[in-house]
Amino acid sequence: MGRKKKGLCKKRNVQAAAEEPEELVRAPHSFIFHRGLVGKYILRLIRDFRNVMEPFTATNLRPRKSNSIKDFVAVTGVLHVSHMVILTQTVLSPYLRIIRVPRGPTLTFKIHNYTLSTDVLSSLRKQYAFNKIFLNSPLVVLNGFTGDDPHIKLMVATFQGMFPTINITTVNLKSISRCVLFNYNKDTKMIDFRHYVIRSRPLGISKAVKKLGRNKIPDLSRYKDVSEFITKSDLLSDSEVEDDPGSHVSLPQTLGPRSTKGNRAAVRLTEYGPRMTLQLIKVEAGIMEGEVLFHEYVQKTEEEKELIRKRLEEKKKLKEKRRKEQLANVKKKEQAKEEAKQKSLEGMKKAGINVNAAGETVKEDEPDDDAEWYRQEVGEEPDPELFQMPQKKSILKRKRDDDGGDSSALPKRLRKDVHKKSVRFSGMPNKMANKKNIQQPPRKSAKKQMGGKRKGKGRKNMGTRVTKGKRH
Repeated sequence: MGRKKKGLCKKRNVQAAAEEPEELVRAPHSFIFHRGLVGKYILRLIRDFRNVMEPFTATNLRPRKSNSIKDFVAVTGVLHVSHMVILTQTVLSPYLRIIRVPRGPTLTFKIHNYTLSTDVLSSLRKQYAFNKIFLNSPLVVLNGFTGDDPHIKLMVATFQGMFPTINITTVNLKSISRCVLFNYNKDTKMIDFRHYVIRSRPLGISKAVKKLGRNKIPDLSRYKDVSEFITKSDLLSDSEVEDDPGSHVSLPQTLGPRSTKGNRAAVRLTEYGPRMTLQLIKVEAGIMEGEVLFHEYVQKTEEEKELIRKRLEEKKKLKEKRRKEQLANVKKKEQAKEEAKQKSLEGMKKAGINVNAAGETVKEDEPDDDAEWYRQEVGEEPDPELFQMPQKKSILKRKRDDDGGDSSALPKRLRKDVHKKSVRFSGMPNKMANKKNIQQPPRKSAKKQMGGKRKGKGRKNMGTRVTKGKRH
């Protein structure tokens, strides 16, 4: 019994069909990718920076060389993308651009040095398993961004706008598991970027009690009693975090079985990576092509700025003019095409072809049945000769003799077929082929000639040919 033919499988994406909550739609989303040729370390840096921007980023984004910036901007509205982070590599240094879509501005940073997440984690004395830390967005901390300079205010607004806002009164402390730090140094004009994991540990508990709380069975062979194991002074927790009173906080919410509401706990930050040292180089008004609002190395006078501004306005006007001309040309071509179509329809109507307004041919109605009309109008059956149509003779019908036989069965003439050197007669009885006046072609002997080559053309290669396991 044959297999049953499978039909088309329709995948119904329930998540895509369901509407997203308003909080997720308003949250800032981001695209992080590279342009041009970059090294493998820049690709790893992009992957680490995507982890920082989780969960509101395209983790598996794979741009092609043919994709332009306009292609990414075209889909930002549908995917609720608010920022694009582009990394490039030059001979001098790698650069990082942060673009606020769809109208800008564009901030260009120079990356002086960076460290990947794998290198940061390998430098830790104790490795931790960070589970489910990327399910929620991180907390943003800005330090040192003080001053009335417009580019500093713009950096503050850009860094804050890349991450969703947090309501302190209604936030759940369990959801805050990461922290992003931007530290600005006015003297060097450098920005230090750090990424930490936030952990809380209860105070006043020794390491022995912590081991028992983790369901670990300690080695008690050296002790006489469990109380000696717990109260031994050298096993008390003496970490530097607990000694710092600035890290001690009173928990407003219950975070776990040992960190209940109202208890004292120590907040610990474990660096996850990556690290970057950035410097603001340029600020543009548009998306990588607008007016330069700030430049670290190039300073221009007001006259030069006004000249550049006029040049950009002229360029914009020329672009708008060309767009209008292109639309006018498209309308003109469509109008000429419509006129040609109407002329062709009029010609078809004059020729007697029924066509509709769309240019499609209309089938003619079937001829009326005159006999049926006569029955309905007169009420009597018409004479058989009245509406009888003359019958056309079939071309394929065979001619009959007077005796009733088929005259086409006998051949009118003999057909001679010439094939190569032999002469073959068809339509003749076998007796006629044996007559003396017809010379039969001589037959070649079936025996092979021994020794030497065959007469005529050279002997062909009599090898075997194997195709798909068969010998020919």
